[in-house]
Amino acid sequence: MNWLELHIDTTHTGLDPVAALLSTLEIDNLVIDDEEEFQDFLEETRPHWDYVDEDLASRMRGRSRITFYLLAGDAGFAKLAEVRMALQTLKESRSDCGSLLLTLENIQDADWENSWKQYYKPLEIGERLLVVPQWENAGSTERVTVTLDPGLTFGTGNHATTRLCLTALERAVHGGERVLDLGCGSGILSIAALRLGAASALAVDIDEQCLTVARDNAALNQTGPDTFSVRIGNVLTDEDFRASLGGGYDLVLANIVADVIIGLAPLVSSFLREGGRFLCSGIIDQRTEEVAQALREAGLTILERHESEGWAAFVCQ
Repeated sequence: MNWLELHIDTTHTGLDPVAALLSTLEIDNLVIDDEEEFQDFLEETRPHWDYVDEDLASRMRGRSRITFYLLAGDAGFAKLAEVRMALQTLKESRSDCGSLLLTLENIQDADWENSWKQYYKPLEIGERLLVVPQWENAGSTERVTVTLDPGLTFGTGNHATTRLCLTALERAVHGGERVLDLGCGSGILSIAALRLGAASALAVDIDEQCLTVARDNAALNQTGPDTFSVRIGNVLTDEDFRASLGGGYDLVLANIVADVIIGLAPLVSSFLREGGRFLCSGIIDQRTEEVAQALREAGLTILERHESEGWAAFVCQ
């Protein structure tokens, strides 16, 4: 089945009028790219990231674009003609909608529905782990497999920060550990810990989506609520929630960003049993020393430091 991928270039002001125009033509499944909203999003989420990918920033620079899809064929091309005429009318009636340039690509069904899957293949991590996308077959392997659906959220093992944390995790799990995963995302770290032999894992995140995502990924690995649980809350700002998580954990994991790890540093000891370990990653190299200093000031001893692709991870006690 062939599809037409259509792009309309407009301005930030023109996004709503163009979306409304398309809606009158019964075209409602839209993808909207807008630099102004992108910059607002970055500002609102500033505590949760340390850098913006240069390619992404470049693609978004000056962009206000609406993308939609039509089936290739008589009906699709007829609808395309309606869109062209409606855009011309809009352009004549308003001067604040930019070029309203309409461009199209002819693509195959699989190209936009499934092609992203080609970037996720079974991935060996460290000496023991194999992260396997849900639709792939790991085949016969002596490695410990962790099955995930990478289409759901971040944290698939492909990023250097996750690989760093997983590699440290496989060395830290010997069997029977209680694990606390702060900022769990897809649940990959918690699930990997359990697959490696941990006795239980409590996964925590501030994003409610993770409640379903992490549980679904746990189910893919035959991991149930008897050993794996997910909770939503903010350990940095909610003292009651933090207290409800308890303590005595053998391992506390945090694959987040530098600012959050710095905020967590004074709290980590309250979660750990004596001799327990804190594994943290997601630290961009420019902030490595800043994070290390915060960990030391919190009374933690840095046992290991690992770096990869401009990122760092620490193992502390």
